[in-house]
Amino acid sequence: MTEAAVLIDSAPTTGPEAAAAHPVGIDLVHRARPEDAFPRTWVRLGHDRFSVEAVLPHDHPFFAPLAGDRHDPLLFAEAMRQSAVLAFHAGYGVPLGHHFLMTDLDYACELEQLAVGGVPTEIDVEVFCSDLKWRGGIPAQGRVAWAVHRDGRLAATGTGATRFTTPRAYRRIRHGAPAEGISIPRTPPVAAARAGRTRTEDVVLAETGEDGVWELRVDTRHPTLFQRPNDHVPGMFLLEAARQAACLAAGAGGFVPVEARTRFHRYAEFGSPCRIRAVNLPEPAGDTVTMGVTGHQNEETVFTAVLSGPSAAARVAPGGSEADR
Repeated sequence: MTEAAVLIDSAPTTGPEAAAAHPVGIDLVHRARPEDAFPRTWVRLGHDRFSVEAVLPHDHPFFAPLAGDRHDPLLFAEAMRQSAVLAFHAGYGVPLGHHFLMTDLDYACELEQLAVGGVPTEIDVEVFCSDLKWRGGIPAQGRVAWAVHRDGRLAATGTGATRFTTPRAYRRIRHGAPAEGISIPRTPPVAAARAGRTRTEDVVLAETGEDGVWELRVDTRHPTLFQRPNDHVPGMFLLEAARQAACLAAGAGGFVPVEARTRFHRYAEFGSPCRIRAVNLPEPAGDTVTMGVTGHQNEETVFTAVLSGPSAAARVAPGGSEADR
């Protein structure tokens, strides 16, 4: 598990505040479609601590179940990210027009807690904010830790760092970038099954002819990865690219990325080739696959990620035990 396990107790927090839960509008989690917004209610547990009730769909077209009948770990990561956006907007009053920029995102899921079961999954996401720096009475940056519980059991943890900028400051930072970018890929995608996907339209990588290296394939028409006009490639799109590159490098059967550590170093721009490289990292545990993934654009590092998960041969069927391996 990540350092979030140290920052947040392993048991969910309950108390009288639970009766004062607030509903969540999709604007508070920066989503344009209700089916892509996972938090349902939120409550403040303390000055810098929040509890978010979220529902994970069992039949989402993009975050589809993996490896038989397991929730996509990136679905948990997205639910955590949305819960942090919600906490800062609803809990601290960060205006909706401000830009939310994550500079790092780590998560770790408990494999046995990813079972889907054919119905939506209710989870409790505890959000703990720290190291806040304030400007004009609202946070300008800070760190976040998450603990996700399912049926009272710890299912995932995570940590991240975020910054907020006003629209005016963001335009200054992004001077020279188009206000709204459109990207329609001209290169064919890699085979969906090799990239760990079931639908061709969800594939974000194309072949380069070089072993272990692929080109980012950005389609701003994708309804889940692009919720609204943007002037750069979103961070969750890059995390998906890292997952697909890791699956390609892992070979037949792929793996389930139950853990990931991601650092975003600069914006990924539209209209310029971005190359994604994946390498297999030594792992002492024989049943675990660990992949290092980097993205480079214009000879600069865009992001780095390390993804880990069980190899195909070591997967446990939903509801199984260690003896089933």
